[in-house]
Amino acid sequence: MGPTPPGQTKERVFRFVQQRIVAGMPPTVREVQRAMGFSAVQTAMQHLETLVAEGRLVKTSGKARGYSLPGVGPTVLVPLLGRVQAGDFTTAIQQHEGTLPIQVRSEDREYFALRVQGESMEGVGIMPGDIVVVQRQATANSGDIVVALVDDEATIKRLRLRHGRVELHPENQQFAILRPDPQSVTILGKVIEVRRFLDATPPWLADLSAD
Repeated sequence: MGPTPPGQTKERVFRFVQQRIVAGMPPTVREVQRAMGFSAVQTAMQHLETLVAEGRLVKTSGKARGYSLPGVGPTVLVPLLGRVQAGDFTTAIQQHEGTLPIQVRSEDREYFALRVQGESMEGVGIMPGDIVVVQRQATANSGDIVVALVDDEATIKRLRLRHGRVELHPENQQFAILRPDPQSVTILGKVIEVRRFLDATPPWLADLSAD
């Protein structure tokens, strides 16, 4: 069998990069080289540059994993927390389990990821073992799903603001609405994404170092 026509090879490269970006793990040029079986890294680079020139990919300079799809923001690595321990939140971030790649609209904001414990948000598809991606912010609008610190414990609930009171609503009728003293509640951030990994070895455990 003769060599694959260049157009078909370019499509294979695009599909591979697209799948990796959608999965939250943009590939490096060397990963493209290995996946496509190219003998030289320059061949992978040429296909990627062609896709960028055609407007099918976007490249952020200075980043090994800087490829993204048009209209989709850059990829950043955020800390994955097992749970937020009592005490200072910055200390909890320093004790994170690993990192999770996410695509964001702006790199100016701060994000973290948190493992879900409990079944109180099953009604909106947030299940035990899922990972929520959170945009860190001290305030949120009524109706937002937030991560809040109540009595030194983190909880994921829907925020309702009623007549100066803070209510944290579950999305499961088996759980009660929380109506804590507003002074005892700290909003840690707004949930912007939910991820569920079916593979026993999720992508965020992979080596994220640049080749």
